[in-house]
This record gives sequence, structure tokens and C-alpha cells, in this order.
Amino acid sequence: MPTFSKVSHTSFSARDAEASAKWWSEVFDLTELDRTAGDGWKAILLIHPATATIIEFQQHDANQGERFDPARTGFDHMGFKVDDRASLEVWQEHFERLGVTHTPIADREYGSVLTFKDPDGIQFEMFYRENHP
Repeated sequence: MPTFSKVSHTSFSARDAEASAKWWSEVFDLTELDRTAGDGWKAILLIHPATATIIEFQQHDANQGERFDPARTGFDHMGFKVDDRASLEVWQEHFERLGVTHTPIADREYGSVLTFKDPDGIQFEMFYRENHP
């Protein structure tokens, strides 16, 4: 069976790529890596230097400005792993300082989660689970 070594990047369709890239840079201390464009779209790629995680924001000319809806087929959410429960509290304080829309930390049977949304209303999670590799 073919294999791959790791996830290369995650790309999101944004209403305003500049605004999304600015928000993500401020909230997660990401650095701009590249800008690119194609027929009917442009993109900004950001990197998280400590993990080499690349997140891309594409803005399509055909985008009509609608907000994200997780109830439609497609992307639901993405979770970022943290190494301990206390890290969730640090993230929650960080989100509060920056005015990031978020829920309180929820401790569940399967783990602890801090849910937040980006400027387009896309849901993300900071997630901790004991013994998570």
C-alpha cells in the first residue's frame, strides 16, 4: 500500500484571505511562508515554525461572502493537540485576551476540549486526551 510521511498543509477557503492570515498570525504566532495565485483565486500560506505545520487561506473570486456552516457536507472542524490539561487553560486565557470567540473548556469521557472559531466562523479545537500519541 502507498504511504505518506505527514500532512503537508491544510487549506481553507476564506472570505478575506488577508484578514484570516492576519488573525491566525496573531492568535498562533504563525509566519507568512508564501503567496500564490491562480485563475480566479489567491492564497496566503502561513507556517508554525515549532511544528512546521502549514495553513493556507485561499480566497476565490467566486466566493459570495457566506459564513462557514458545519452542518453542510465538507469540513466540520480540526483539533490541535496539546500535551496536558493545563495547556487548555493557558489557551483559554490567550483567547480571552485577544477576544477570540470560544467556549469554556469541556471535560469529556474521551478528553478535554476548548472550542474556538476563526473570523469565518470555522470551528477549531484545542484538544487534550491522556496518553494521546
